[in-house]
Amino acid sequence: MAPTEIVYARELTLNADEFIDVLRRSSLGERRPVDDLERIKTMCQNADLIITARLNGKLVGVARSLTDFVFCTYLSDLAVDQSLQKQGIGTNLIKETKLQSPQAKLILLSAPAAVNYYPKTGMTRHEHCFYLDNVNDLKL
Repeated sequence: MAPTEIVYARELTLNADEFIDVLRRSSLGERRPVDDLERIKTMCQNADLIITARLNGKLVGVARSLTDFVFCTYLSDLAVDQSLQKQGIGTNLIKETKLQSPQAKLILLSAPAAVNYYPKTGMTRHEHCFYLDNVNDLKL
């Protein structure tokens, strides 16, 4: 059988079980609620932009984003099967995401292990990011 190439596509939906599987096969599963199927289903349903990488039909990478398509695109999840990393799949997922929202600034929060990866892709580091996990931490 001839080797098959990775197929990149925008998909309107993402199966939660398939998403969980690729999260677990990537390092991202450690920081996502993979044991909470309902939460993962909601994450999949509410994504505005899903770009997949498939090998022989199997999901091997995904870029899941929230976007308005004209000002900002938040790339919330970039996951690539660890056995296929360092082959350009992640960079191609970023590229395909950006091509779907060319006017928008592409924004992401890096996983600790990937901090040095993104500058290699041409992305610019931004030192002024803030986040809030718990509303009770907000100082009124």
